[in-house]
Amino acid sequence: MSSPFGAIKRLMFGRPLPSDRLEHERLSKKTALAVLSSDAISSVAYATEQTLLVLAVLGTAALTYVVPISAIIVALLVLVVVSYRETIFAYPGGGGSYTVAKDNLGTMPGLIAAAALLTDYILTVSVSIAGGVAAITSAYPVLKMHTVGLCIGAVVLLMLVNLRGVRESGAAFSVPTYVFVVMMVGMIGVGLFHMWTGAPAVSARAPTPAPVSGWTGFALTFLLLRGFAEGCAAMTGTEAISNGVGAFKSPNSKNAAITLGWMAAILAVFFLATSVLARHYMIMPTPSETVLSQLGRSVFGNGAVYYAFQYATFAILVLAANTAFADFPRLASILARDGYMPRQFMARGDRLAFSNGIIALAVVAAVLIALFRGETSALIPLYAIGVFVCFTLSQAGMVAHWLRLREPGWQRRAILNGLGAAATAVVSVVQVVTKFTHGAWIVVLIIPVIILVLRRIHRHYENFAREVAYTGQSPLMFLHHTVVVPVNGITRPAAGALVYATTISEDVRAVYVAVDPELSDALRHHWEEWDIGVALTILDSPYRSIMRPLVQYVNGLVEDGHADLVTIVVPEIVPRSWFGHLLHNKTSLFIRTAFLFRPNVVVTTVPYLIGRAPRLRDLAALDETIAEIPELATKV
Repeated sequence: MSSPFGAIKRLMFGRPLPSDRLEHERLSKKTALAVLSSDAISSVAYATEQTLLVLAVLGTAALTYVVPISAIIVALLVLVVVSYRETIFAYPGGGGSYTVAKDNLGTMPGLIAAAALLTDYILTVSVSIAGGVAAITSAYPVLKMHTVGLCIGAVVLLMLVNLRGVRESGAAFSVPTYVFVVMMVGMIGVGLFHMWTGAPAVSARAPTPAPVSGWTGFALTFLLLRGFAEGCAAMTGTEAISNGVGAFKSPNSKNAAITLGWMAAILAVFFLATSVLARHYMIMPTPSETVLSQLGRSVFGNGAVYYAFQYATFAILVLAANTAFADFPRLASILARDGYMPRQFMARGDRLAFSNGIIALAVVAAVLIALFRGETSALIPLYAIGVFVCFTLSQAGMVAHWLRLREPGWQRRAILNGLGAAATAVVSVVQVVTKFTHGAWIVVLIIPVIILVLRRIHRHYENFAREVAYTGQSPLMFLHHTVVVPVNGITRPAAGALVYATTISEDVRAVYVAVDPELSDALRHHWEEWDIGVALTILDSPYRSIMRPLVQYVNGLVEDGHADLVTIVVPEIVPRSWFGHLLHNKTSLFIRTAFLFRPNVVVTTVPYLIGRAPRLRDLAALDETIAEIPELATKV
């Protein structure tokens, strides 16, 4: 019968899956579009808004620039997507920026890409969920005060769904993604129809600020560049499909390339159309309502369709974080395999998901949301910088890849990836420069710190490998082995530990720490009567400490040359219930802890299961002995 914990675990996460089910957990194109493209598609909810927020100082003049800026970003998107198609076919196992940069440019560029990706995935969760909650608080302003709680609740929900496995999370997220796509198509279609026919907005909006003069020359150029840098948040998530080629059903490269094309087309149309409609309806960001919410009101009015649109926006933004939940654990497992992250990240959980990576991402993202109070505008400046660093390193790595292999058509591919690398490098510089004082400095600082941590972990594993490597020397077979058995009386647990000790060494010593002189004298007398052939050593403890005399005794055996190897065999009481555990000392745990970091000392336990242990055949007279000295037996 399973434990209550096991039953709850199965209810929440499902039954464990065998390893041979891994192939069946791979994604179809339709499911992958929901799982790996939701981040990119959902960025239309805040990309236009972020550009307008920067240009808001220009008043209505900002609307003049938003469409050209959006068009340039779409052109850049097309270039990056075409470049990533080459990566997908060149790395059918998953051509993440880390893998491509490390294989073709070296370890350090690979670590830079890895640090940038890890940062980006954490920010993806934070920004997407904060943006989704902003959509709900725009429709229901009374919920604004609960922003942080709603955000953290959404993070926990995503974590739990992803722990159920890749395929189940994809099935759960497909419907909201496609509902948002349908709602956006409807909003864009109706909005463009109104624009062409000259129909007014359905719902009245707050007056748009008047133009502000005085922005010319360098100041205006810098402002437009910063607006461009903020709008490039629309391209976040573009690399997710390239990173996750291995998650697709076979033929995985072909399916991934097709899905990438679908994602790019949807994103380009939605982003450009959102900017066009924002200009047409003269919509500017406000503290209480998002640009997309205002567009929904202008097109649909304040009825049920508008609220359905907001729910769909909330869902897609929250689920956009699933892109990070899909890719962060996979990247962490690759880094762990290469020795740059803890090896726990390599392990798949019961549902064949990288559970440790999922949990770690959820915890860090929740902390970040709490620190920034769930404000999208505060998190966005940190966003997208790492993405473009990864774009640049990945495409530069592909150039080196083609130059090295020189396969048929390598010149065309090298030029294409080179253009992608050059364009994204320029954007990276623009983002760092224009957003540096608005929070980008944090990312610029964090990425080197992450690299140092990754290198430190790798150095630890290198040292560990050297320490544990077998050098061909003879094992310690002929060294003197002494076994120490701590006892607190003549009891069945002590007898069981002594029997075990005699099977592993001829030099067995029972040790009793004397806290009460009367008990120690009685034990010495009855031990002599017992006469089992094992000497009893009584250690004085004037300060009533059990551990200090025992540690000093064992250290003395090793340091004085009486033993080359000491094994401490600890009799351990195992009660039937949790209540019984509370009523017994945890001396065995303290002993294991005390000797954990001491060389040439081994600690092992011999459990005695209360109410479940068989009587020892060769200790038939033990009951009578214990009955004669009950004051010792009750001290167990």
